[in-house]
Amino acid sequence: MYTVNGWKAVQDNPPPRKAVIIAAPHTSNWDFIYYFGLLNQLKIKSYWIGKNTLFKWPWGGMMLRLGGVPVDRSKSNNMVDAMVAEFNKRDDFLLTIPPEGTRGSVKQWRTGFYYIALKAKVPLIIGMMDYAKKTGGLGPSFMPSGDYKADMQRLSDFYHSVTPKYPGKAMKDIVTTDLNPQVKEVKTGE
Repeated sequence: MYTVNGWKAVQDNPPPRKAVIIAAPHTSNWDFIYYFGLLNQLKIKSYWIGKNTLFKWPWGGMMLRLGGVPVDRSKSNNMVDAMVAEFNKRDDFLLTIPPEGTRGSVKQWRTGFYYIALKAKVPLIIGMMDYAKKTGGLGPSFMPSGDYKADMQRLSDFYHSVTPKYPGKAMKDIVTTDLNPQVKEVKTGE
């Protein structure tokens, strides 16, 4: 479906062995389908986090083969630490996270993707699906600095050039001053 619909994969640089790929803007279920097409075209194996109910029969095996990492959302687990542990136990781990957390309109990105990269000491890769250009792929990458607002401004600058499937659902400004204390702890704890 990816190539039949005229999409083309783009990539700034080959990804490192470990990184967090930011999947934004995420406004449609088509993002998921086209994303797998571009990963296939770029010959990249990426993983994604999904609620554990997606991994039950009859679809469980397929979800795992597609790179799903099941998580139990009914328990108050620390998702950041769980994913940092995954990074620590694997030699190769490209984890794709949509910071909107949903395909609907949101006022603010979830910030777990940032904390995971910061604590695991892996780069963030700007991933995107541009419906105006029919391109998807991996843009620039950078190490999170611990200065959350500055890093979010960097991401915002890039994503303003990307057209999602439903622009009205996309965040207008991903820069926020609502800093989670965990970022400060990680930054000063190094």
